[in-house]
Amino acid sequence: MTETSEQQLLHLVIGGELKDIGPCAPEFKDLTQVDFVGAYPNYDAAREAWKSAAQRTVDNAHMRYFVIHAHKMLDPSKKD
Repeated sequence: MTETSEQQLLHLVIGGELKDIGPCAPEFKDLTQVDFVGAYPNYDAAREAWKSAAQRTVDNAHMRYFVIHAHKMLDPSKKD
């Protein structure tokens, strides 16, 4: 394992088809079909994965991908 000087800030990328694309909070149509793209050590890597996944599904208006800042959920007292 190699060491890096950059602090790991866990980010998750998930996506799926939404019930409604209105201004409300997103709700997935079928949780069993949620696409877990992956876990990433920083926002930049997660954003690249998000961008790639979103581009693959650009023709489906109900499909959305999200970057989840998991490091904030693991330690909500930290601010970055």
